[in-house]
Amino acid sequence: MGEVLIKYKGVRVSQDFDTVLRGVDLELCGGSFVYIIGKVGSGKSSLLKTMYAELDITDGEAEVLGFNLRKLKQKQVPKLRRRLGIVFQDFQLLTDRSVHDNLKFVLRATGWHNTKEIEERIVAVLNLVGMGDKGDKLPNELSGGEQQRVVIARAVLNSPDIILADEPTGNLDTETGRAITKLLHDLSDTGSLVVMTTHNLQLLREFPGEVYRCEDKQLIKE
Repeated sequence: MGEVLIKYKGVRVSQDFDTVLRGVDLELCGGSFVYIIGKVGSGKSSLLKTMYAELDITDGEAEVLGFNLRKLKQKQVPKLRRRLGIVFQDFQLLTDRSVHDNLKFVLRATGWHNTKEIEERIVAVLNLVGMGDKGDKLPNELSGGEQQRVVIARAVLNSPDIILADEPTGNLDTETGRAITKLLHDLSDTGSLVVMTTHNLQLLREFPGEVYRCEDKQLIKE
């Protein structure tokens, strides 16, 4: 097991002044594959949002990659997020440019300048997710599963310590969902911590990991 990358103690998660989760204790290490399960509205996505500083934490102690989330200043948020890979259910790809240019945009925005290194990194991540021949395609020319693979490629561009995947299989058919989960599961074998929210319990049986359930405003380790 790797070092502790996420540590929460007695954390309260609130949204629009309502408590979503309370008393959250969590210690997650590099190289782990972690599921967060629970019904719609139980706080899964809200918990993930606190990890990338989209939602404030109101009580308790919270640390992600050495950043104290309770004291995190707005100008430090990009620095934290550069070390995270975030996989959204709704893809959030730029629809007016190719897959290649989507990835190039992210690398440029995160401080990459050397054109050769940029090209090599794009080729590497597209091959990693099985999309090596799709770089010139526009997002709307790809299937849902292919778009999600591109989103994972985008998430791993900067070799993040943590990958946060919010219902990455939610809009996909069963077979494609399995393939996406396997891809994320394999990434945890390379040393990254992967945290994935899902309501598809079949995946838990096929791709084992640590399991936490959001229920009655609490996070319970299964």
